[in-house]
Amino acid sequence: MTSNYIYKIYFIATFIYFLATISNTPILPQANAATGISCGNAPATSLAPCLGAAKNGRTKVPPMCCGKVGSLLKTSPKCLCAAILSPIAKNAGANPAIAVTIPKRCNIKNRPIGKKCGRYIVP
Repeated sequence: MTSNYIYKIYFIATFIYFLATISNTPILPQANAATGISCGNAPATSLAPCLGAAKNGRTKVPPMCCGKVGSLLKTSPKCLCAAILSPIAKNAGANPAIAVTIPKRCNIKNRPIGKKCGRYIVP
């Protein structure tokens, strides 16, 4: 299971690098359209430790994921939403309805409770 997870992260990172090197267009156009902001690829790729928790609401959120989400909420909360809605997250199998629950599952006090992220509301 662990090697499969590592393989997925490696594949996603390699794929993102490949896309970034061959294209001058933004890789996250749907996220930008959904949120109205431009964040680039860094937020989506930095949340790789959250993938399991974004697929299954019963999965314990890893501490590394909580740290990444907490940092992103402090520096650029809108980019967290863009990452959740990004094609990168969707292609990796993340479920946005579950992913928006991660800040609550991490017990992050300053989360944007009640704010919309696409068609989802942060609990």
